[in-house]
Amino acid sequence: MGTQPPRAARYGAVALLAALTLGAGSACAPGSPKSAQEAAPSPSPPARICTTLVSYWAKESLMGSYWAGLDWEQKGMSNGQYAIHEEAVAAGRVEERTAGLDKALELVDRLVAQRCEEQGGATWSSENWRPPSPAR
Repeated sequence: MGTQPPRAARYGAVALLAALTLGAGSACAPGSPKSAQEAAPSPSPPARICTTLVSYWAKESLMGSYWAGLDWEQKGMSNGQYAIHEEAVAAGRVEERTAGLDKALELVDRLVAQRCEEQGGATWSSENWRPPSPAR
């Protein structure tokens, strides 16, 4: 048995998932001739989800946010995504010392996007990850 994540962390995770879902596509405007099936958003590719998730937490770590100390499971990352996160944070810290925080955050975005794409979203390495179940 593990401990439950703090309530605010659960709310944050729910908000992040909602943002990812809304960002994946938008429904048609009212009065649009498209059917509901055509208007349904398509799921994001794993690499895009990986990039969004890992970049967010890596930048939170660099900025020293309160929730940056959560573990990788509480952040919703797979083992592979966590490895990308650690690499990005380390590179970001070096860049921050030489070029400042803004450049470090830019580097994190580029590095994470590259690694997530190379590894197809890096979801394969977690025993806990399961593909989403089909909607009923």
